[in-house]
Amino acid sequence: MRSYNRRQFIAATGALAALPGAAAFANQNSDVLSAQEAAVQLLPGGYGQTRLWGFNGGAPGPEIRLAQGSRLQRRLENQLPQPTSIHWHGIRIANAMDGVSGLTQSAVEAGSSFDYDFLVPDAGTYWYHAHNRSTEQVARGLYGPLIVEEPDPLDIDREDVLVLDDWLVDPETGQLNSDFEAPHALSHAGRIGNFITTNGVSDLTLETRKNERLRLRLINASNARIFPLQLQGLDGWTVALDGMPLAIPQKVTEPIVIAPAQRVDLIVDVVADAGQTAHVVQIGQQGAFSQVAFEVREGGAISRRSAPDALPPNTSVPVNLASATAFTLQMEGGAMGSLRSASLDGAEQTMNEIADAGRFWAFNGVADGIDGAPLARVGVGEHVRIAIRNDTAFPHAMHLHGMHFREISQNGELGPLRDTTLLERGVNREVAFVADNPGEWLLHCHMLSHAAAGMTTRIVVA
Repeated sequence: MRSYNRRQFIAATGALAALPGAAAFANQNSDVLSAQEAAVQLLPGGYGQTRLWGFNGGAPGPEIRLAQGSRLQRRLENQLPQPTSIHWHGIRIANAMDGVSGLTQSAVEAGSSFDYDFLVPDAGTYWYHAHNRSTEQVARGLYGPLIVEEPDPLDIDREDVLVLDDWLVDPETGQLNSDFEAPHALSHAGRIGNFITTNGVSDLTLETRKNERLRLRLINASNARIFPLQLQGLDGWTVALDGMPLAIPQKVTEPIVIAPAQRVDLIVDVVADAGQTAHVVQIGQQGAFSQVAFEVREGGAISRRSAPDALPPNTSVPVNLASATAFTLQMEGGAMGSLRSASLDGAEQTMNEIADAGRFWAFNGVADGIDGAPLARVGVGEHVRIAIRNDTAFPHAMHLHGMHFREISQNGELGPLRDTTLLERGVNREVAFVADNPGEWLLHCHMLSHAAAGMTTRIVVA
């Protein structure tokens, strides 16, 4: 992998820097998630501590791990200087527990608390994060992994939860850039960081042995960065996307692309020899860098296992495309876009006028965001299909709360269950789902600056 001077590299190019050692999640607490300010050694030696916001004193926050079908109970205690809330991303949850301030609950004021209490129906890899002023609070570190275990153990030697993120850091001060609503981020690709970490550590290194079988749970917690990843010295299969198992494990032969908020579960065999280093490699604009390194030690098994079995499926209702109610969601706006005007607060306004109001994007010609009319009102059990058209110059990661959908291929086949889909610039995609969870559910871009600047709507299941 590439070598470089740490201080010069982060200041000059805004890419990876190295900090050796392993990472641990924030302190565990069985009952409380405390949202608080914390000073952590995020950057390499030579820099002081960086002030972040995190749950229980760190970022990522505590790993929450529980069995499928069990009950999650956590009290959010807000010790921050602004209101917050927690969204349990990817969990098919009761609407009142979804954690969207201003929609499913009031934001939890500074010094106050809120009790979350719900069942977790699906095994898989999920995460939790702040959902008030998300473009700032998630960027400051308010998130953590949520793991729901299958009833029976897998044939693996161990698993690693790997939370990927990038931080926009001022290299002169070592502190986070405080302009969380910069017009360039709102109107372009989003808040892209210049310092990349896994589990809060840059250049994370773990130990393994040849022919060990690992489960890697990858979570993209960044505001806007898309992570293209390759395996080096690891032979792998994708077994789940966004927490939901694939019917048949898929051999990894191409780069794994993880958009903001997406998760990918891999089963990998270590094929590098003892004394070598295997890598999960990030393919960046400046070249390829090690996202996670696995130093291969002596003492591994002589031979490899056969290909892994599929994970047990989570229950879902099949979608009937023929009877599905159809909707269209057209994305418009942003820099270099063709949007000239949009509706805001009930009045048609020019692009300059909506930009002055902090809005740069529109759905179906409307820039109201969460305050606007819902995209759809459907009945419980209704089958739904949504044609999403990306008429912008940037990619968008569209996330649906409360339910999972399937992407519809060009030949009409249904893909695996997901909760977030990546649409590159100019791409059109159709998704379908059964509206089996009553409530008001957000559908928004998880490039969080885009969501704050208009790319948010709702689906009402009544």
